[in-house]
Amino acid sequence: MNGLNMSIRLRRTPYTNQVEKLGVSGFSIVNHMLLPKAFQSSLEEDYWHLKKHVQIWDVSCQRQVEIQGEDAQKLVQLMTPRNIGNISIGDCLYIPLIDENAGLINDPVLLKLSEDKYWLSIADSDVLLYAKGVAFGRKLDVKISEPDVYPLAVQGPKAEKLLSEIFGSHIKNIKFFKFDWIDVNGSSQLIARSGYSRQGGFEIYLRDKSYANFLWDIIWERGQSYQIAPGCPNLIERIEGGLFSYGNEMTIANNPFEIGLEKFCDLDGSIEYIGKSKLQAIHKNGVQKIIRGFIFGETPCPTCSKPWPVYANGNAVGNITSAIWSPRLNANVAQGMVDKDYWDIGQRVKIKVQDGSEMIGTIKDFPL
Repeated sequence: MNGLNMSIRLRRTPYTNQVEKLGVSGFSIVNHMLLPKAFQSSLEEDYWHLKKHVQIWDVSCQRQVEIQGEDAQKLVQLMTPRNIGNISIGDCLYIPLIDENAGLINDPVLLKLSEDKYWLSIADSDVLLYAKGVAFGRKLDVKISEPDVYPLAVQGPKAEKLLSEIFGSHIKNIKFFKFDWIDVNGSSQLIARSGYSRQGGFEIYLRDKSYANFLWDIIWERGQSYQIAPGCPNLIERIEGGLFSYGNEMTIANNPFEIGLEKFCDLDGSIEYIGKSKLQAIHKNGVQKIIRGFIFGETPCPTCSKPWPVYANGNAVGNITSAIWSPRLNANVAQGMVDKDYWDIGQRVKIKVQDGSEMIGTIKDFPL
């Protein structure tokens, strides 16, 4: 299949016109919305640029689920095993959302805007419908909606200097996973020190798409002296950095422990959340598989569009879910699940890649 057949249900973003003008060459679909996936530069060129300079990313597909009302905190807590009791206004919090079987619904970032108002900045699954169902079933006093909010990411080591020059020096005082406010053409907009890379940067949660052209253009124009480029989450950098993708590395079939999220799970406290007894039972019995990193092969592997089997000592012991050639390590890097008896760091494995060839590798911890 060549290309992507567009329709109204595949939603454009307020920045789609700009990325098209800058030569976007591919899209993916996340939360029913376009996510740019490639530009004119190669994946390796984009990787090195991200590590050295600054990029602007259209990540409007990070839709927000807004939960507001007297029972807003109660609803959020019901959906996550992470204790959110101490979160303050201005905080961002990474939280797993689970169902009654402790299966991962999503792994969003929670933003607390006021005492009775939260945003869940979600990965690719329908959290809004889940939240509505829980709220209705528990008869909670909340309003749940998808607000008119369109995140724009500015990522890379030059991001702070560029945005401080545009929006003021207070940008430098925003701590990691905290947010503040900036003026965008007379409007107040939320900016957080966060993003889907390990290179540092910010995400601007633009409220009201009528400001989108102004925001994009001012960052793009002022960014020229910083060698700004259009970009998107980079697969090489994501895999090396141990950033997982919902729908690839984990789904509702996985529990938080398999993804290394035990530190975000309250197992002994008094908080109430859906799936607590099941999660406690899984913890007591022990997980049977866990996500790991891999370094393998001496030649670039093909694209990973389906799970690749992993073998050790002649046994099938897991699957690769994402893989790519790393120009920094001069080897392929990957993420995937490995069975309990074979997940030790340093374990030698054989990977059967998509073209049918086999490559030898080693299990590694993150970051790679």
